[in-house]
Amino acid sequence: MGNSRAYPVFRTTDAAAAYAQARRLCALLERCDDEVGLMAELNTVEDVRRMAELLPGARYEYVDPRTDPATGEYLWCELDVTTADDAALQAELPLEIMEDIAQGSVEDLFVPALGRGMAGIDWSGRWPDDPDAECHGVAKYDGVQVVFHGDQAQWGRWTEHHTVFVHVDKWGDLPRARKLAAHIGSEVLGEEQLGW
Repeated sequence: MGNSRAYPVFRTTDAAAAYAQARRLCALLERCDDEVGLMAELNTVEDVRRMAELLPGARYEYVDPRTDPATGEYLWCELDVTTADDAALQAELPLEIMEDIAQGSVEDLFVPALGRGMAGIDWSGRWPDDPDAECHGVAKYDGVQVVFHGDQAQWGRWTEHHTVFVHVDKWGDLPRARKLAAHIGSEVLGEEQLGW
């Protein structure tokens, strides 16, 4: 049990640059899972329309949880976002999506479809063993994450910039994080954080 440790290794106000650096790091994974996690906060009708086009059939949740007054159960957005008019969509905002999708299917289109809400892409996998440094990859914890408009691997406050994280085992692996950061011409930009 436990969570990975996430090290911030790249930060920029350019979403496309953050995505490009995350993809460079993904190429270093010995193995990458078949599915990628996508998350996005949708704050405008236009955000929802772009995401509905990109991810038809996605399930929409309320950013601020809503409950059924009779049962107290949490509610999902039941509105068909592909056919709803703008006024109906506006009444449901803000929304969020969390979807696992086939790797390589829409990631390149996801970034241009984002609005100004927080968002993220998670690539889980396994770093190669590094016998010289006595580092071993751990499939449960390893991977790359890019958080758009944020600087926390577990999401926190909204920021102007976007942050790329490398995830390593639950005990942390600063030497590996430093090597990975150096590969993209960067360095570890802060303390380790709780990861996935």
